[in-house]
Amino acid sequence: MADLKRLYRELVSLEIELWGGVEARLRAEVGLPLTSFEVLHLLLRRPGPRIQDIAEEFSITVGGTSKVVDRLEAAGLCERRANPNDRRSSVVELTAEGRTVAQRALEVFEEELELRIGSVISEQAVHDVTAVLSTLRAAGRALDLERKATGRTPGRDRAAS
Repeated sequence: MADLKRLYRELVSLEIELWGGVEARLRAEVGLPLTSFEVLHLLLRRPGPRIQDIAEEFSITVGGTSKVVDRLEAAGLCERRANPNDRRSSVVELTAEGRTVAQRALEVFEEELELRIGSVISEQAVHDVTAVLSTLRAAGRALDLERKATGRTPGRDRAAS
């Protein structure tokens, strides 16, 4: 039988160590925490999202997202503008300085990922691991949706089996 507890520990430990290592490099070279970089990177890829869109992308709260955007806006890296499609919301866009910082941070981010992952495992292994992790995430989201739809809690799942 698979050692699911060990797999869990390895995944969580890897996430913590990878986050810490990448964040340390981003802070040292660009002065950004990883959370701020993630939002800037999203704004590079998808210009003009709403706060709600950013929150959904990272599976975090709208309030938490708004705080990150507030800090980036105060630093002059992004700005909120009226949403042309919905007057009740705003969109977030990079400033010229934000674009420059985001581009530099992306270079640092990619270099660190190459050192920590790309130089350790093959491209095929990256593809395979990514596919497995995507499958696990999708299954977990489906389970959460099913529980929510049926009003079951995790503890009651087991008792009902």
